[in-house]
Amino acid sequence: MKVAVIGCTHAGTFATKQILAENPDAEVTVYEKNDVISFLSCGIALYLGGQVKDPQGLFYSSPDELSKLGATVLMKHNVKSIDNKAHTITVEDLETHETTTSSYDKLVMTSGSWPVIPPIPGIDSDKVLLCKNWAHAQELFHRAGDAKRIAVIGAGYIGAELAEAYSLKGHDVTLVDAQDRVMPKYFDRAFTDKIEDAYRDHGVKLALGQKVAGFKTTADAVTITTDKEAITVDLAVLCIGFKPNTGLLAGKVDMAKNGAILTNDYMQTSDPDIFAAGDSAAVHYNPTGKNAYIPLATNAVRQGILVGKNLVKPTVKYMGTQSSSGLALYGISLCSTGLTAEAAKEQGIQAEQVIITDNYRPEFMPTTLPVTMSLVFNPETREILGGALMSKYDISQSANLLSVCIQNHNTIDDLAMVDMLFQPNFDRPFNYLNILGQAAQEKLASAKA
Repeated sequence: MKVAVIGCTHAGTFATKQILAENPDAEVTVYEKNDVISFLSCGIALYLGGQVKDPQGLFYSSPDELSKLGATVLMKHNVKSIDNKAHTITVEDLETHETTTSSYDKLVMTSGSWPVIPPIPGIDSDKVLLCKNWAHAQELFHRAGDAKRIAVIGAGYIGAELAEAYSLKGHDVTLVDAQDRVMPKYFDRAFTDKIEDAYRDHGVKLALGQKVAGFKTTADAVTITTDKEAITVDLAVLCIGFKPNTGLLAGKVDMAKNGAILTNDYMQTSDPDIFAAGDSAAVHYNPTGKNAYIPLATNAVRQGILVGKNLVKPTVKYMGTQSSSGLALYGISLCSTGLTAEAAKEQGIQAEQVIITDNYRPEFMPTTLPVTMSLVFNPETREILGGALMSKYDISQSANLLSVCIQNHNTIDDLAMVDMLFQPNFDRPFNYLNILGQAAQEKLASAKA
């Protein structure tokens, strides 16, 4: 069996390993147009901020490792076209520029995503940089040394982390976004208001609710013109989102409107000999029961493994995702899973929400810390649809528990009374998530009273 794997970051790396583990006699060829594989782009901000001293730790595999497992790894090889009827691909060696055609029995599309670059006048400036791969990380690291003023355009997770990293390194940072608050896809205003205060406390200028209209570059700076003001900086970083890199399969397999490849529960596309995973593919989003485009490393590695397990025959079904994610900004941990109340409303899903703040452990302890929590739920079925937490205490595993609740269709009643350990070092007789579930019960009870 000849297998072609196109692209080798998260999904491609894990797919290759799993394919060879399940099918040691398979002829697996990996085509990667860059000179590195398996780069953890989510660590770029940690590298730029100085928390990660050795950036080589951001790579969790290598061409040598995959070769030792039995794969043929062709670096700096760009797949130019796919003929899925003939089961062939045309590939260019980017060093020699030689073009060859190879056959495959199974093809794995793990070509990832690429930053969204809107057609804004002047955006092709050499002072407007991207943040996606290892080459971008290196350029951001070296160019920032000569840049006192930096604008980060896009206040999603990546932009939020970059703004923090650069502010902690002493740069004058402006965070620009068309939305009126930071990270609105993940957190409600009760959360983002506090994070915005933290940015201001650290000298970050927030240019929110501003749409970028153009860039004008001079020898020494770049001026960003928005619909409200002009912002002059030494360097700008574009972080407004990603799009699936799937043009090679356009018109050949079923796709979502944005080009994300649609798969069945076994990561198989509408062409039975083509599989897709990672940022090139849509996910099965459990809170809505629909496909969605959610480019996260967690989704990519799981989908990649499933490709390997299901390549020959359907074996392990995809569980779907809750889009659980988290980050830490200025010592504050923020995590979310599933739907926000705003997202539920936008999608026409019936939902109620409670937001409360409580200490994570008893006040008689020498110290304790408040935890702000949100729970989104269906008032009719009482099923949990989403949740978020914020604290200086590590609440990441609590977000994971809420993710499992959504996965398993648990209700607010389950959460209110589920058995959790009690010990004053850790929590109260009722864990703070129990208290969150009880607050949701109380809201519904008072509505009926």
